[in-house]
Amino acid sequence: MPPEDAHRIQVNLTRLLAERGLTLTELADRVGITIVNLSILKNGRARSIRFSTLTALCDALNCKPGDLLELSD
Repeated sequence: MPPEDAHRIQVNLTRLLAERGLTLTELADRVGITIVNLSILKNGRARSIRFSTLTALCDALNCKPGDLLELSD
């Protein structure tokens, strides 16, 4: 099994924020999570994400999970 840091999941949060004209702070307020935790997710260092958090992010960003997360080659 590969080390936890060796994953191929890409988080497209930076792009989605730019497309929607939102800051990380605004998104954190809308979703109800800390900027630190959101930053960890944005930078691809999160070890997990709760479905409730993923749902809240998708609602706030008006996107689908596949818009936020993708598997890279």
